[in-house]
Amino acid sequence: MTRFTDIEARIVALRDRPDDASETVTALLSLGEAVLEEWITVRGETPTDSHREGFRLLALHRQGAKGEPSFNACRETCRELVYHYNLIALEPDHPETPLRLKLAAMVAMHLYLFVSGKMEVSGLGEFCCSSRPLQATS
Repeated sequence: MTRFTDIEARIVALRDRPDDASETVTALLSLGEAVLEEWITVRGETPTDSHREGFRLLALHRQGAKGEPSFNACRETCRELVYHYNLIALEPDHPETPLRLKLAAMVAMHLYLFVSGKMEVSGLGEFCCSSRPLQATS
């Protein structure tokens, strides 16, 4: 398995793991970073270690979008993953934490699918997050 496939498998494994909410959402955030690191590395760049608004994920997105306007389509996905991280980190015992974890995992998977799609079809994202070019080849 490639590192990228490992990321997908790890997101799936974390999807239904409510036992330690803080640890799980931290792992999902790290996997989101790993997805963007792959994108940046494939482009021949070195992923940044800096942070934007307190999160490396947002700095990585900013770096990954330079020179690739269609990559901005996943900006809100990155921000949503940070949002779910913040909800869970601030209130890990909230009654909605299991749902929030599932949503965070779905958002992390969405980010993974978008970036893997961009690696296959460079124009993906020019019209929102549409994966129509990928569906047409299936």
